[in-house]
Amino acid sequence: MGCIGPSICISSEMECRRKEDLGSQTLQRLAEQLQCYKPPCPVEDSENINGHTIGSNFGIIDPLEGENEQFTCANWRQRRAAVLICLFEGYQGELRVILTKRSMKLSSHPGDVALPGGKMEEGDVDDSATALREAMEEIGLDSRLVQVVANLEPFISLNQLRVVPVVGLLAKNEDFRPVLNCDEVDAIFDVPLEMFLKEDNHKCEERAWNSWKYVFHCFDFETGQGAFTICGLTASILIRAASVIYQRIPCFAGDLPDFQQLQRALTNAA
Repeated sequence: MGCIGPSICISSEMECRRKEDLGSQTLQRLAEQLQCYKPPCPVEDSENINGHTIGSNFGIIDPLEGENEQFTCANWRQRRAAVLICLFEGYQGELRVILTKRSMKLSSHPGDVALPGGKMEEGDVDDSATALREAMEEIGLDSRLVQVVANLEPFISLNQLRVVPVVGLLAKNEDFRPVLNCDEVDAIFDVPLEMFLKEDNHKCEERAWNSWKYVFHCFDFETGQGAFTICGLTASILIRAASVIYQRIPCFAGDLPDFQQLQRALTNAA
């Protein structure tokens, strides 16, 4: 597997004890690295999108700026969601992430591959609570098995939900016995996180949003349950997570921004 980037943060005694509970050195190092993680500061530059020069920030969405009436205090919970990037160590020492196939019964995105997650509800104290609650409801993942170590930058979905990726570590994956909510999930599987930095199994499509062109990332993956395609928002989130954890950029590149980069660029230009 690829090297996980070193951490320069000194953890507290309590954090050290929590990392010991993670067992493997790989997960301990990852916990230390991500607990020190801070979202990067916005970097203003210019990017040419469809022939127009507008501000760009590489897809990073600063929680403190770019707010509009969609995200006012009155309705921010209705427009906010969280997903769980649940990582565990595979048999060969590689980091793997748990994914689901959405139920064909659902009215939105039936059959799509997704991370466990959903909209924030009234009783959720924060994004981690939302992600863990949804994971329990969808796949029966007990929150006591998961150590939350970081939140990544918010992403914007096509329907303009603000989606926060919550990174959690599953040290004792043998204790996880999936119980699928058949109304929401048709299948559960896992993939190596590093695949989202590689050209293998990657393809992309050119799409448009409000006349602006962007690239739509897709990854194909074969399991004993069949073939799955990971694309769109889920692919973008996992590309970002893999880039943060392995501290390198993807092997694939293109002239067009992805949807997150486009959203950020348009926000900066407003």
